[in-house]
Amino acid sequence: MPKIKICGLTRPRDAQAAAELGADAVGLVFYAKSKRCVDAAQAAEIVATLPPEVAKVALFVNESAEQIRRILGAVPIDVLQFHGDEAPEFCRQFGKPYWKALRVQSAQDIAEAAERYADAAALLLDAHIEGQYGGTGQVFDWRLLPATMPLPWILSGGLHPGNVAAAVRQTGAAWLDVSSGVEQAPGIKSRDLMADFIRQARG
Repeated sequence: MPKIKICGLTRPRDAQAAAELGADAVGLVFYAKSKRCVDAAQAAEIVATLPPEVAKVALFVNESAEQIRRILGAVPIDVLQFHGDEAPEFCRQFGKPYWKALRVQSAQDIAEAAERYADAAALLLDAHIEGQYGGTGQVFDWRLLPATMPLPWILSGGLHPGNVAAAVRQTGAAWLDVSSGVEQAPGIKSRDLMADFIRQARG
């Protein structure tokens, strides 16, 4: 049964609903250019509503180490997710497990990233849209996924209740990451869509 991360939460009530519905992780976006960006105070309020078994993931894009440390000092975070051009040395300096996002263009991209970020807790595989760091709602070609992966990996990019069952069947993904596919507006999640997504994913 795949694990599920609901990303881009901006309201405590949505985080609470995600947890009640069976999400395994929630994602908080600390990227000023994102429509789903939260500050440390908002993030702390969201995290306070979550049970300990739900992983709290902080998403950064080419952020400074100082700012990441400030966020970690203010919000209890379990996993760091890096969506920019961060080097492995940068990602591993915070003493937390990290997921490295990759905007997939080819099978070779995946192999190279798995080698370069060998100490990542997982690779998060997302669609490549020029000039955008995720959150595009676009699907990449799942046929690019290698038969075996040296690292745990997370399927992301354009997932929604209508395609997630097929995604699980085709890719065998152990982890799924969804954001815009369960929203009524950017950053505002729909309880019904989250419930439907989780039901279809685990059908």
